[in-house]
Amino acid sequence: MDGPALFRHLDKRLTTILMIVFVQMVGASLILPILPLYAQDEFGLSPQAITLLAASFFAAQFLAGPYLGRLSDRIGRVPVLIFSQIGTVIAFVALGTAQAAWVLYAARILDGITGGNIIVAQAYVTDVTPASKRSEALGMILAAFGISFVVGPALGGFAAQALGPRVPYLLAAIAALATLIMTWRVLDESLEPTDQHETEQKPKMSIKLVTSSKPIMAVLTLGFLGQSVLGLLVGTFALFGEAVLFETWEPSSVGLGVGLILTVVGLSQFLTQTTLLRPALARFGELRLIQVGILIRAVGIAIIAVTSSPWLAAFGSAFFATGSGLTVPPTQSTATKAVDDSLRGGILGLYQSLASLGTILATAIGGVLFAIDPFLPFQIAAGLALLALAPSASLRRTLAPTVEPG
Repeated sequence: MDGPALFRHLDKRLTTILMIVFVQMVGASLILPILPLYAQDEFGLSPQAITLLAASFFAAQFLAGPYLGRLSDRIGRVPVLIFSQIGTVIAFVALGTAQAAWVLYAARILDGITGGNIIVAQAYVTDVTPASKRSEALGMILAAFGISFVVGPALGGFAAQALGPRVPYLLAAIAALATLIMTWRVLDESLEPTDQHETEQKPKMSIKLVTSSKPIMAVLTLGFLGQSVLGLLVGTFALFGEAVLFETWEPSSVGLGVGLILTVVGLSQFLTQTTLLRPALARFGELRLIQVGILIRAVGIAIIAVTSSPWLAAFGSAFFATGSGLTVPPTQSTATKAVDDSLRGGILGLYQSLASLGTILATAIGGVLFAIDPFLPFQIAAGLALLALAPSASLRRTLAPTVEPG
């Protein structure tokens, strides 16, 4: 089945959740190319303080992620989605109207605490999708991510340049408000009341359950390493663009240049999910595809780590996005198959929490590494990307007989 055919087979609930993710991520990606420069130019923050600003969001998400995932298992996906989207709207408004640097941190922390949007959306997808189609369905979440990154960063860069540095945040707030209304008025609950009652009687997500399972530990390690790599890139890429890739550009145009490269990332992500993921799953299976994606991702980062050309950086970014797009859906799908069905939201929340921990550490040190050498964060990221091959091999050894029998 090709990409368009896959879209035709989506049911109403999956189509709705994908639209919600798309609109939400357009709003979120609006701010990516301009938030570091906004914090630097409007509030005088140093590179180290800027990377800590990024880390503050993920620190809050690290603490809240498992709780939000398990809460959605108990009370339903839609109420948690609505709660998290309210927090996102407030956070974006605060960013756009901030008069002091502490407001930036408060807004990012609030958005992290209530940032269960994507976690719960992924759990919703697993509720309405058979296990055999779960990687493809989760891949459609990444496709929505990808196409939103085609629209959002470029729009944010243009808006900041044409209308001022605060306007993109207010546009993002409008997008988040639209998803809130869409969730409230259109989205049906994916968990039946009996499912929610039965969840109370099922095993709980516990430290013992997690640490005693080699597959779960391998999946969580993959999430941690993968997001550490992404954190090093996201935390320093705008600064890297200003210092290296677009050094000769006018300062007001740097955000646009960074936004256009992020657009390449989004387009590559979208094309990977809609044209490559299904045949790749058929060719390699979930567990081997994780390893293939890791290698492609590492090649992409290595290209960025050795170039000062915007064109080569865009090429490396496309490789990075393709590798991530082939790695993340089967990893998350495997996570949901390693636990009881009643723990799907919980395991995805824990996965996101460990991924956020990786981002916290990576973004916290990213500014320090950047201050030493602008290329150093990307060189370290390439090494971490290759390191992920170890837990992927462990996962394949322990789960291949059950996930990919025969």
